[in-house]
Amino acid sequence: MVMYKVLGVLLIVEFMIFGVKGLSMDYYGMRCPFAEIIVRNTVRIALQSDPTLAAGLLRMHFHDCFVQGCDASVLVDSSKDNTAEKDSPANLSLRGYEIIDSAKKEIENRCPGVVSCADILAMAARDAVLWAGGPLYNIPKGRKDGTRSKIEDTIALPPPSLNTTDLIKTFGQHGFNAQEMVALSGAHTLGVARCSSFKNRLSKFDSTHDIDPDLDSNMAKSLSQTCSAGDNTEAPFDRSRNSFDNGYYNALQRKLGLLSSDQTLFASQRTRNIVNAYAMNQAMFFFDFSQAMVKMGSLDVKEGNNGEVRLDCHRIN
Repeated sequence: MVMYKVLGVLLIVEFMIFGVKGLSMDYYGMRCPFAEIIVRNTVRIALQSDPTLAAGLLRMHFHDCFVQGCDASVLVDSSKDNTAEKDSPANLSLRGYEIIDSAKKEIENRCPGVVSCADILAMAARDAVLWAGGPLYNIPKGRKDGTRSKIEDTIALPPPSLNTTDLIKTFGQHGFNAQEMVALSGAHTLGVARCSSFKNRLSKFDSTHDIDPDLDSNMAKSLSQTCSAGDNTEAPFDRSRNSFDNGYYNALQRKLGLLSSDQTLFASQRTRNIVNAYAMNQAMFFFDFSQAMVKMGSLDVKEGNNGEVRLDCHRIN
C-alpha cells in the first residue's frame, strides 16, 4: 500500500512494506528505538556544517548496494591480506564515512551489537536526501553486514561512459526497469564529478566531432577551462549541487548533462519521455525516486546467519 500527498514542494511518501527479505519498518522498535533519531540528528549536524556531504552519503549507499548487495561492504578498510572495495578507483571519491562512524558510535553506546552498519548507511542516505530538500520516505530495516569486501567486486559499478542501452542492461541485472533507472539517475541532482569522468567529451570525441555533439558548446568551453587545472578538478552535475530537485532533468533537456551516462538519457528515444516527465513534474520524480530507493535498499540484503552486526563499521568481526 502506498500513500502520498504533496505539502508545498515536499512529497511525503510512506511505504507500508513489511517482511521484504526479512526486513521490516519497526525492526528496531523494541531493541533500539532511538536508532533512527540518532542517525537523523547525526546527519543533520554534519550537513549543517558541510552540505556537500549529502551527495556523498547518497552515492556511498548506491555504491554499497550495487556491489554484493546493501551490506556495508563499502565501509570496510583494506588490510595487508585484502584490498577492500573502498580502495577501488571508483570509490576513492566517496565521502561521509565519518558520519556513519559517529552514528554507529552513539548507537553502540545505547544498544550494543544491535544495529548494523548497513542499516545506518541506508538511513543516513535517506535522511541526507530529505535534508537537501528531497522526498521524505520510510525504509525497512534489518539488514546484516556482509563479511566480504574485495576490490574486484566493484566491477559491478556502472562507469560514467555507458549509453542508455548499457545502463538499462546493467540496472536490469539488479531488477530495475528503465523508468526506475532514470529515477535513480536523478540522484545526480546532488554533488559533483571529477574531470577524469567526463574529459573524454571535451576533445577529439570521435573521428567526426571535436566535442561530444550531445554536449552544449558553451558548457564544453567552460568545462575545458575548469579541467585545465587537472583531472581531479570537480564540476557540479547541475546548478543547485546541494539541493535535491528536478534540475538535473532540466539540464539534460538543454544538453547540460555532465557525464555521458547522464546526457544519454535524453539523447535516447528509449528514455527521453521519462526525462521530460520528471523535468516537468518534480512530484512525480520524487515519488518514483523514493520507490526506487526502497527497492535498491533491499538488493541482496544479508539476513539471519548470512551476515553479522559489525561492532566497528570498518572491520569485519
